Amino acid sequence: MIYKEFQGKKLSALGMGAMRLPVVDGKNDVIDETATAEMFDYAIEHGINYFDTAWGYHDGQSELVVGKLLKKYPRESFYIATKFPGYDIANMSKVEEIFEKQLEKTGMEYFDFYLFHNVCELNIDGYLDEKYGIFEYLMKQKENGRIKHLGFSTHGSYNTVKRFLEAYGEHMEFCQVQLNYIDYEFQNAKTKLELLEEYNIPVWVMEPVRGGMLAKLDDEYEAKLKTLRPDEKIPAWSFRYLQTLPNIVVTLSGMSNFEQLKDNIGTYEEDKPLNEEEFATLMGIAENMVNKIALPCTSCKYCTTHCPKGLNIPELIEIYNEHIFTGGGFLAPFALKSMPKEKWPHECIGCKKCEAVCPQLIQISHMMKDFVDKIS
Repeated sequence: MIYKEFQGKKLSALGMGAMRLPVVDGKNDVIDETATAEMFDYAIEHGINYFDTAWGYHDGQSELVVGKLLKKYPRESFYIATKFPGYDIANMSKVEEIFEKQLEKTGMEYFDFYLFHNVCELNIDGYLDEKYGIFEYLMKQKENGRIKHLGFSTHGSYNTVKRFLEAYGEHMEFCQVQLNYIDYEFQNAKTKLELLEEYNIPVWVMEPVRGGMLAKLDDEYEAKLKTLRPDEKIPAWSFRYLQTLPNIVVTLSGMSNFEQLKDNIGTYEEDKPLNEEEFATLMGIAENMVNKIALPCTSCKYCTTHCPKGLNIPELIEIYNEHIFTGGGFLAPFALKSMPKEKWPHECIGCKKCEAVCPQLIQISHMMKDFVDKIS
């Protein structure tokens, strides 16, 4: 196992994510404890020492199972991370209640790593609002030793992350971002990494295989990669890509079966970053994958000057692209909820004035209707 230095600690470069654990009969809230225990035992035996859970994972059951399975190991032999669930703004006033319950659920006296969960457009105002006292409370727990390291995760935009860092950046010790060779450009992860580097904040990676999307590629792409590294499995390319980037400490993988765990541990037995040709080939594949699906908006904003409803069409196209590329998910609904309802896609009246000036000839009215159909 590769290890990375972090403030005197040696963290396994591969971390065990606990959002997609094995379940019984397809029921997300019924974790298969026997299968999960086997995976945890194998993970620890082969050097993984970082385990990441959260309040909402597996409908609230993840923290219980992770805590239960780790209790049989010496406390100093592993690191456990969990998060304050601000992704649900109804929780903003409950930071003390939730934190105490998390300690109880996991059976821990302290958390090694604790995060503001998913700083994004929907919750940034609540996270920054002093009336909720979230930052103050968590800093107090850190002073009391019940949080060893405080950080945040984000699916938010560059501007949202910047707002958060301007408020709390000097106190943030790490940041967990969605990063893979698709999202480096597609979700603008590159600029977020540059921002974090300005603040000297180490990076934790989530969704390295984009929820499994990058575990298998089209035959033409797989053939290109096989010519460069014949023995490298396709999922491993996602991890080799991350091994090429600087400032990454822990890469979390939500492994849902023993085979995935074994393969990923095998990948992390050695550091094998990509060379220039391999990197360029992978980024070319990423660009082709996105261009096959996403609408080619360049955000020239000609459309917005002609929209009688004042819709931010480039932003809506960006959210739409994410939604169709991912095949659904929570990001688009989150992003829309942060916008006034009168600026949602259902407000489009189909006048096509925007289409008349679009240099990319995008059928914007069709996109708006399809977007409404997909999220309704």
